[in-house]
Amino acid sequence: MYIIGKEEADAVKRVIESKQLFRYRGGEGGESDTFEKEWSEKIGVKYAIAVTSGTAALILGLVGMGIGPGDEVIVPAYTYMATPLAALAVGAVPIIVEVDDSLTIDPRDVERKITPRTKVIIPVHMVGLPSNMDAIMDIASRHNLKVLEDSCQADGGAYGGKRLGSIGHAGAFSFNHFKIITCGEGGAMVTNDREIYERALIFHDGGASFRDHASQLTTPFFAGWNFRINEILSAILRVQLTRLDGMLDAMLTEKRVMIDALSSVPNLTFNPIHDVEGDCGTTVALKFDSEPTMRRFISGCREAGVRADTPMDSGRHIYTNWDPILNQRGAHNPAFDAYALAGVPVEYSKDMCQNTLDVLSHTAYLYTDPTREREDLDAMIAKVKAVAAEL
Repeated sequence: MYIIGKEEADAVKRVIESKQLFRYRGGEGGESDTFEKEWSEKIGVKYAIAVTSGTAALILGLVGMGIGPGDEVIVPAYTYMATPLAALAVGAVPIIVEVDDSLTIDPRDVERKITPRTKVIIPVHMVGLPSNMDAIMDIASRHNLKVLEDSCQADGGAYGGKRLGSIGHAGAFSFNHFKIITCGEGGAMVTNDREIYERALIFHDGGASFRDHASQLTTPFFAGWNFRINEILSAILRVQLTRLDGMLDAMLTEKRVMIDALSSVPNLTFNPIHDVEGDCGTTVALKFDSEPTMRRFISGCREAGVRADTPMDSGRHIYTNWDPILNQRGAHNPAFDAYALAGVPVEYSKDMCQNTLDVLSHTAYLYTDPTREREDLDAMIAKVKAVAAEL
């Protein structure tokens, strides 16, 4: 969470005093409908569905695309486990591919791992860094595949002048406590495809056939779940949305200052960025020649009072720690297990994406702060320079 304050509290109070906390049955045209309209306009798409989490948004995207048992979904080896879990939730098998030095999905490995069963590629814009969407969309076009952008860590980012999430056939966002904008827990799926939208809308609301918009849908109703957002969360998100561009500008400005100041420092090399202008600016990634050097850098930064981490230590975001996936326990009941339904054996191992492990174990992160004063930023940069000089 970056910025939250009185405006969000006032929005919550407004909803509570209205006594209309549910988005339907009296809530139509309220906070949730309005947020979806505002979010779709911000991202530059026709349709948006606000939901309970980024995971739910990913599931909606796959359901909208008609993905199910026997299908394969390509996911990167560096992402939160929700990405492959979404594939399993619809009965599909996640196929894990490498990331490259950009810390995003490696298009070359994507192409190597396409099979006749592949239906979707999920590029993940990790820590706000845009994936190579030109390459991904080209591969998808040539192989007749769908693209679902996992923009859960990249709310508001862009690639090639388009907002992330609007480039693929659908996009998923998270508004979790740790994301760029937040309501504690929430998400949104976006698309320009009417069929994807209608299928996702039906699936996200088991009562979709009872809603005012039911008569506008041409997709036959099927059994859905309940991923509905509520009016309180949507009211918070509407305020957060007004903060988004300002936060992105502030973070990207800080990142540019940091890169400019550190680019001439010996021993420091930056990981490549596919779109410098579209980067969310949350994180400065530095690549070192070895893991011991990277860890000395991190240790030195921490001793100097500078926050520094390595993605190698973020266990939940690395495929080697995805126990349910690596052990192919795809559901609570074997009858629903995507691996059993696939009909084709899938092989996983902890060393299957060695390049990803190499990249992560050589990378350190520094972080921006949209509320930081320039003198504090300059002081932080001076400390980082001093640490780098001792490597």
